[in-house]
Amino acid sequence: MTPTLPLAGLNIVVTRPREQAAQLAQRIEQAGGNAILFPLLEISPATDPQPLHGLITRLHEFNLAIFISPNAVRYGMEAIHAAGALPAQLKIATVGQGSAKALRDLGVQKIIAPQNRFDSEALLALPELQDVKGWRVVIFRGDGGRELLGDTLKARGATVEYAECYRRAKPQQDAGALLAADPHAIAVTSSEALGYLWDMLDEPGRARLANVPLFVPHARIAEAAHRLGWRNVIPTAGGDDGLFSGLVAWAENRKPT
Repeated sequence: MTPTLPLAGLNIVVTRPREQAAQLAQRIEQAGGNAILFPLLEISPATDPQPLHGLITRLHEFNLAIFISPNAVRYGMEAIHAAGALPAQLKIATVGQGSAKALRDLGVQKIIAPQNRFDSEALLALPELQDVKGWRVVIFRGDGGRELLGDTLKARGATVEYAECYRRAKPQQDAGALLAADPHAIAVTSSEALGYLWDMLDEPGRARLANVPLFVPHARIAEAAHRLGWRNVIPTAGGDDGLFSGLVAWAENRKPT
């Protein structure tokens, strides 16, 4: 008798930007689920690349470069490689294991990164970032974003500059198509994306989706979901591994309807 795949018959919405959605969607499909791609953020290169290129010409002046996300790795390293290579003495850090993997795939071996929780707070707690007085730090990121990392490093005596190497935008999506797909679960990986989803729904749509299990890899996103009115928020471990494991555990414990 063939064993039932753990996600068989379940419609699971993946809201990552299209470029980052493939791996999780593939794993859902391999586990028998139906992965519905519904990107809630569009990622594109910085509108004006000149400030980024100007900073990269001074990269040898910095002690530490922090890549805030896989997108920062992609667009930041693309610009760095176009100009030459990473300076040998430059320390490299990142917030999450997805970003660390992206850096390793590009040949960066020594990476400062948290092993358990994947956020700015966890990176700032590492021993390597405690004594940074006099350091020059560059943070590769998208347009805007949290200031906690930079502000804390400044408070510890570092000089911080930002390299905005990509931009995020709200995509044009049809909330009706999402509702018509009859989702059993939704995975969301940013508070910003969650806000976009909520904004595109009318009141009946919100009432309906608020009961759909929402899988989130960070407590900050869970808090935002509860504030909006989501009733069934399921925290998971970080990254695609955490989301997939959470989905499988939920599906295996799910009572038949």
